[in-house]
Amino acid sequence: MSQDRSASPLILGGAQTPRAALPQLPPLALYIHIPWCVRKCPYCDFNSHAASPTLPEEEYVDALLADLDLDLHAVHGRELSSIFFGGGTPSLFSAQALGRLLKGVEQRIPFASDIEITLEANPGTFEQEKFTAYRALGINRLSIGIQSFQEQKLKALGRIHNGDEAIRAAGMARQAGFDNFNLDLMHGLPDQSLEDALGDLRQAIAMKPTHLSWYQLTLEPNTVFWNQPPVLPEDDTLWDIQEAGQALLAEHGYAQYEVSAYAQPGRAARHNLNYWSFGDFIGIGAGAHGKLSHPDGRILRTWKTRLPKDYLNPAKPFKAGEKALSNEELPFEFLMNALRLTDGVDTALFAQRTGLDLASLAEGRRQAEQSGLLQVEPSRLAATARGQLFLNDLLQYFLI
Repeated sequence: MSQDRSASPLILGGAQTPRAALPQLPPLALYIHIPWCVRKCPYCDFNSHAASPTLPEEEYVDALLADLDLDLHAVHGRELSSIFFGGGTPSLFSAQALGRLLKGVEQRIPFASDIEITLEANPGTFEQEKFTAYRALGINRLSIGIQSFQEQKLKALGRIHNGDEAIRAAGMARQAGFDNFNLDLMHGLPDQSLEDALGDLRQAIAMKPTHLSWYQLTLEPNTVFWNQPPVLPEDDTLWDIQEAGQALLAEHGYAQYEVSAYAQPGRAARHNLNYWSFGDFIGIGAGAHGKLSHPDGRILRTWKTRLPKDYLNPAKPFKAGEKALSNEELPFEFLMNALRLTDGVDTALFAQRTGLDLASLAEGRRQAEQSGLLQVEPSRLAATARGQLFLNDLLQYFLI
């Protein structure tokens, strides 16, 4: 790799007010971005790109490991508690390529004995032999992008699989040895009725996943749907879907632990819990983001070069930029994550993760509690049920 790979990235933020050293560093996770898909979906605003017939697997794995080498200074002796392969469609990569990557990662950072390793996959890319090979690598959790089981809805969303393939995918996952998997499901789809939405949810529950990500379709800038909006359900229908769906999930033993995440007992996604509790994560791959704490109190947000062709170009740096979070920004940054959790977090976690005194939240807490958006609970920071519905309004009380 060229020496230019370590060129200085764009660094935002001027001189920072000194902050006390963190009492202990947060758990450390790794996010690996695989940016290619068979086809770009019209609702998707993730950093994903239509794949050519031959993917540059070897070159990309080389680049990922070289990228990781440049972030090793931020490990500070920690082990990896989780790894998440996101995309794009990571299951487009061969087991051989992912195996070489995982081996290279473990040679650089030790794995926790109970590490959670998740791979995102789409039903259209499922092959029994491939997934058995993934499981043999130590990948122990799948996140399967279903979105809907209904043909008309899948076509509207631009998905490459059909309902039957979606159902078979869960069976194939089990046969490959995965006893822990998530199904990704959307609601509020074009022309979707309450019964349509509940039908999708009942089908997903019948497949007995350990985890369900169930969230409303939103129209995001820089997507086909943003420029050519489909007809979405009325607000009253969306509200009915949300209420009835949550009741159905609870009835079948799926507890909501985050805004759009539901899990069987003990099956919450550890990687995501680390995000929401303001843990640390290294991000490698085209467009990947990271959040890294250092013993001296510095907390940095990082982001990598977005376009795959640039990421694979030896003359260009992997890191596109980084930003040191200021004392003024940290309360909002912490709560933007922690308040997504249904039960919130213990108040002690605020000082542990930020190095700031809890008193810095006092005025915002008082106003948020009075508004009915934050629970009046001295030992916890948690949104009320109403606060979870209006999370953006709640967070405004902590903006400086």
